[in-house]
Amino acid sequence: MAQSTNLSNIPAPLLSRPWNEKIVLVQVLVGIFLYVNCLMICTFFKKEAFRTDTRYILFAQTLITDSALMVVTDVAFCGNYFQIPVHCIPCVIMCTILTWLTFGTPLTLVAMCLERYVAICMPLRHASISTTRTRLLGLVLIWCLAGIPSLIGLIMFAASVPLKAFSSYFICSVEMMVIHNWQGHFRGALYQFYFFVMLVIIGFTYVKIMAAARGASSNKKSASKGLRTVVLHAFQLLLCLIQLWSPYVEMAIMNINFMLFINVRYSNFIVFMLAPRCLSPLIYGLRDEKFFVVLRYYAVFGLNKKDFYLCKFYPYHLKHEKTWPLNGK
Repeated sequence: MAQSTNLSNIPAPLLSRPWNEKIVLVQVLVGIFLYVNCLMICTFFKKEAFRTDTRYILFAQTLITDSALMVVTDVAFCGNYFQIPVHCIPCVIMCTILTWLTFGTPLTLVAMCLERYVAICMPLRHASISTTRTRLLGLVLIWCLAGIPSLIGLIMFAASVPLKAFSSYFICSVEMMVIHNWQGHFRGALYQFYFFVMLVIIGFTYVKIMAAARGASSNKKSASKGLRTVVLHAFQLLLCLIQLWSPYVEMAIMNINFMLFINVRYSNFIVFMLAPRCLSPLIYGLRDEKFFVVLRYYAVFGLNKKDFYLCKFYPYHLKHEKTWPLNGK
């Protein structure tokens, strides 16, 4: 624990390391990511039609969760880079929130796949299943399931350290909460259990939607589009879940070569933390016709006249494309 967290009683000077291209690149990517996400979150809240649709509600939840996760992770990343000691209690709270938010996104992706399964494979029951009460229960269930690993980790840490440790300072990281080897093994087993269950659910929805896409149905186009969405969600989920395994690889590399550990950790942050969170805007914000129309309007601050009418008559123009005012102009 002391090796990985640099326990001390006296805070070190802030910003003790110079800025370099790596930390600057992360800040640029995080800034772009947060800007796009905030634009999409504003788009979601601007239209009532989005706020009453289950898939858009789940999409908005991924945007909000990913944005919060990115802010907290970036703070932790900068603290690690500049070797800023943090008091134990705020550090533990931040690590607990990080774990909670980390599980929020993959669980929401699973819920989005289930929603597509119901919409495509059980269209007649979709309206009765996707109600306000069901949506609320689903969101509560997602956050409760996401909170189980973080709560268990918090309890194990509190039970394993002496009271004097809570008055100390740490170079804050999630690994500092793993005191004994058995805690790491237990956490790994719990993560793998989550991975297995989510993989089974996504595989189930993929098979069912694929069967609907191949069947003699009048809704083949919707089924094919839903199938592609599930595949993209599965790839995004895979990146998120690989992130859960990254600490074990990083700790093994740290015992071999510390500089290699620094480079691998930086690469994992870019590939498995930033990349999956950038896929959500790509999957729904750009591929979804309804959402993209409104997003494009607000992205240019309402300066496009055609987009003004598209948003004004939304969603009417999507059903009456040939008769709306600016068609063909």
